[in-house]
Order: sequence, then structure tokens, then C-alpha cells
Amino acid sequence: MHASPRPFVAVFGLGGTIAMTRAPGGGVSPVLSASDLLAAVPGLSDAEAELRVEDFRNRPGASLDFPDLYELAAAINKALNDGCVGTVVTQGTDTIEEVAYALDLLLPTDTPVVVTGAMRNPTMAGADGPANILAAIKVAASPCARGLGCLVVLNDQVHAARWVHKAHTGSPAAFVSADHGPLGYVIEGRVHIPVRIRRRSPAISPVPRRSARVGLATVALGEDGTLIDAMAGHVDGLVVAAFGAGHVPATVAPVLGKLAERIPVVLASRTGAGPVHRVTYGFPGSERDLLARGLISAGYLDPLKARILLRLLIASGVGDAEIRTAFAAADDVPELDLGQDSEEPGG
Repeated sequence: MHASPRPFVAVFGLGGTIAMTRAPGGGVSPVLSASDLLAAVPGLSDAEAELRVEDFRNRPGASLDFPDLYELAAAINKALNDGCVGTVVTQGTDTIEEVAYALDLLLPTDTPVVVTGAMRNPTMAGADGPANILAAIKVAASPCARGLGCLVVLNDQVHAARWVHKAHTGSPAAFVSADHGPLGYVIEGRVHIPVRIRRRSPAISPVPRRSARVGLATVALGEDGTLIDAMAGHVDGLVVAAFGAGHVPATVAPVLGKLAERIPVVLASRTGAGPVHRVTYGFPGSERDLLARGLISAGYLDPLKARILLRLLIASGVGDAEIRTAFAAADDVPELDLGQDSEEPGG
């Protein structure tokens, strides 16, 4: 009688601060392999799952691009088909919130997909990479993390990819979910996830080799629409990071309305928390005015997440109606699950 194969977690290394060491010209750059990172983590020998490691990329987070993410999603799908119980991606924190949300959209699986990184590189005192990796692996292997979409785990907190954002340039506690808070925590080596996602993000399958360019225009005091108009001829879609609850200067509103007749234009808030409103304000350039001109509400999605969603939708070849439906589906709030919220002791 053959023993059952040991469950495994697939770990994909992409580089980033977590993999950086001193560079000859000064500063640090990504050099360490994923195996190097795991070798520096105390307590991994106690993991109940086998770890299978792949050095997928070794770049700063700022140098990752959509083709990398398409290939990464394919590699994760292969690991899922091979029977992994969860996957972990280590990468640079500059783009964690965007990469994680892209994976959330590209991988409609119940198996945990966890993204992590580090704010302090391995040459620094108190480097947080090993602790983040250990917590990420525990979450990836945990049954209570199933069905939540892609997760971001840093500083012993478990965040939903659609809500998390980087809120500090250097603090180990840089990642927050401003509107809804973390889904859960890793405490004393156990995974606790009391908050569940009510609806999953829409699943998107970009057409191979189909390009899409989506602009991001941040509205600021004195904006007159000239720069947005100049951008219009070079993009397939536009996300507007507007004032407050979704407002722009009155002179900008007709520019955006005219653009929305030709390409999808998504209205998001630049504030960092709270949704775009729908019916509160009625002045020219207000959210009521802009939505009536054909702009699409981003809801709770921040401008960066809205851009990821719009780019993948355009790359998938869908039309205006499907884009509006996808944004409506992405505008979700958390649901408190009062049932089992953590692993059993020893899990």
C-alpha cells in the first residue's frame, strides 16, 4: 500500500526588496533566489506541506509588466493542476497591490494564492522577509483561506487583493485595507480569517497578444482638461482619479464626456478610502453629472485597481456592457462569517 503524497505549496520568486542584497555600485538590487529566501526562514521545517520552489523572475517590483503576469498565472494554473494546496508569490512591494489584484482576476480558483514581500531588505536589522514568507506559506496551506481569491500577507495580516494598498514608503506595516480592514491575521502560528468575501472578483481571460493601453489621470487643482485631451489619442481606456466622492472641475466634465463616447472612462476617487458617490452632488463636474455623461463608476476600487480591471477587460475583447457589469460586480463589501474562523490547534 502506497502512502499518500505529501501536500505541497508552490512558491514563485519574482525578486523585489525581499530578494535584494548589496549592489557593487551602491544600494541593493535583487540577487537572492527563492531557495535562498526559504533557507533563511526559521520554522519552515515544521510546515506540514512540502514546498516546491520556482525562480520565476528576479526583478524590482517596478519592472514587472502584464506579460510577466500572464505567464505567472499560467505557471500557477499548472501548479494547481498538479494538485498544490496553495501558492505563494514573493515580489517587490512597489507593485504588490496591482499584481495581486491582477492575479485575483486571472485566477478564479478556490485554492489560496498568496502574495508577499518585504519592506526591509535582508541586509537590514529587523528584515521582515522571513516572517512574511512563513506567514504567507501558513495562509496558503490553510483550509480557511480557500475561496477568498488572491490574498496579500505581510506583517502577520491577511488582506484581500481588491482592497489592499501600500500606504507608507518604509514601514513594515505599510499595507492597509482602508475601507474594510484585513480579512484576518496569523497569530501564534495559526491562521485566523473571520471576514469572508461575499462575491469573488470577475474572472477575466485576456486574449493572447492583444495589447491594451489604459491611462490614469489624476485630477488636481486648476486642471482644465488639456492634458486629458492630449492623452485621449493614445489610450484604449482611461481611469480618472477624481476629487473627493468623484468630482472634477466643471471645465473638465465635457472633455471626459466626449471621451466616454469613444472609449471606456472609469471614475475613481483619489482619496484612498470610500466609494465614488452616485446621487449626492448635482453641480457640473459632480459624480451625478459625470455618470450621466457615460463615465463608469469604480465604486470602492481605488484608481490603481480600477486601471488593472479596465486593462484586463479591454485586453479580453469585451464591450461596454460587459465592462460596466464587471465594475458593478467588483464593487463589493465584506461579509462577516460567524462560523469557524481559523485552523484547528496544531494546524
